[in-house]
Amino acid sequence: MKNNGRFVKEDWSVVTSFLPAGWEEAARKLKAYCWSRAWADPGSLLRTLLIHLAQGCSFRETVVIAKQGGLAQVSDVALLKRLRRAGEWFRWMSVGVMEQWVRKMTPEMNPEGLRVRLIDGTTVQEPGSKGTSWRLHYSIDLRSLSCDEFMLTGPEVGESFKNFTVNPGDLLIGDRCYAWASAVAYVVARGGNLLVRAKIRGLGLINAENKSFDILKNLRSLKEGELGDWDVWISHGDQLIKGRICAVKKSNCAAEAARRKITREHNRKHSNKRDLNPRTLEAAGYFFVYTTLGPTFTAAQVLKIYAGRWQVELAFKRLKSLLRVGHLHKTNPEAAKAWLHGKILVAFLVTAMIAAGKSFSPWGYRLPCQNKNQSFYLERDLIDV
Repeated sequence: MKNNGRFVKEDWSVVTSFLPAGWEEAARKLKAYCWSRAWADPGSLLRTLLIHLAQGCSFRETVVIAKQGGLAQVSDVALLKRLRRAGEWFRWMSVGVMEQWVRKMTPEMNPEGLRVRLIDGTTVQEPGSKGTSWRLHYSIDLRSLSCDEFMLTGPEVGESFKNFTVNPGDLLIGDRCYAWASAVAYVVARGGNLLVRAKIRGLGLINAENKSFDILKNLRSLKEGELGDWDVWISHGDQLIKGRICAVKKSNCAAEAARRKITREHNRKHSNKRDLNPRTLEAAGYFFVYTTLGPTFTAAQVLKIYAGRWQVELAFKRLKSLLRVGHLHKTNPEAAKAWLHGKILVAFLVTAMIAAGKSFSPWGYRLPCQNKNQSFYLERDLIDV
């Protein structure tokens, strides 16, 4: 038993090596931990909460395991109260792990030195809820496939590029719900570029003659396998933003599958069986995107870059299936938000450990640097994510 205890202690030290520096002090500063007879230090509190968050144990199961492991002797009600106060601490550690482990895109990735970011959002429901309770806004760096920014909001905050910070050189990729003129202006004003799935209306596109650009009319000129590339402009306030519509005609099989899906969704949402717009069904026969990228990128390259957006869909599937983020088990808003931030922390820790496993370290963990002027961990600069 003594050896087992020693191994558990050593394993925990490996886990804490992935946490940002000052995580224990942050627990006190953010009032997640205050001295009590239940937990000797912030580490004991975090280990207890991770039993609930990472292993999916109920509060009653968690307090029993914590007592047997010598972590704490506390009631399930007291543990719930502590979880409610730990939300901001979880968020702070999540951001620290994310910033420490997500690498910036290197200029060699493409000729323009762009940092490609995949943007999306997902909803989380509380028990008994028939609608959206929380919305998780998520950004993934395409090179590392790791989250580089996230935000948790209520259902009143819609999906938009405005929810994220944009730096010069960023290329934000999003689905149709991000295709709005105001979002385009927001990204361009901050030196970024964007690539979104376009809609036949919504962006208010105009052509070089300052006339309305009819996307569907131009798409009709394409043959199967042929690429389309048209210059368009967006008028937003006193701004005139130049962009492009890049498109390809789908195969008959892919077009029919898309039309069936659209029809099924329309019938599900409209019980009165309101007629579906014929233009919507016709547009389903094409795949087209809007981008502010210049002619340096061909239409084929633009479409291939957009194909990488599916990685963020896979990330959400991992969060919801493996970490059970899809449905809350808390009805108290404060506890629910803390629970979600805790789940995100677990996801980032898993990502960090996987990244560490890719580096060549036969000893199985990172070594502290002897030189205080260097970064604290040697392995951080050796990892190829």
